[in-house]
Amino acid sequence: MRRKREWMAALRGLLLPAAILAVLLVFFTAVDRLERNRETTDQSRLEDTLRRAAAACYAAEGVYPPDVAYLEAHYGVRVDWDHYTVDYQVFASNLMPDITVLRSGAE
Repeated sequence: MRRKREWMAALRGLLLPAAILAVLLVFFTAVDRLERNRETTDQSRLEDTLRRAAAACYAAEGVYPPDVAYLEAHYGVRVDWDHYTVDYQVFASNLMPDITVLRSGAE
């Protein structure tokens, strides 16, 4: 009977640390998912901003901008070049450029 009580006491002593560990694991997993979701949202938002600025340039000037630097200089677009790489392919001045935003590997 004494062994059973000792075993139950030891089990109770392990239960609290295990529960705390489980709660911490769930918390950090949730924080990681939120961070990844925010990064994806920021990336999509930047791509959308570049497309809208290119369309605004076409509406105002009659041609699409030649590069991202033009959008930064004349349309107030800001790209965080440390975190993102922008692939901006121009086919003709009257066709919407192909714009792709990728996260940089330097994070």
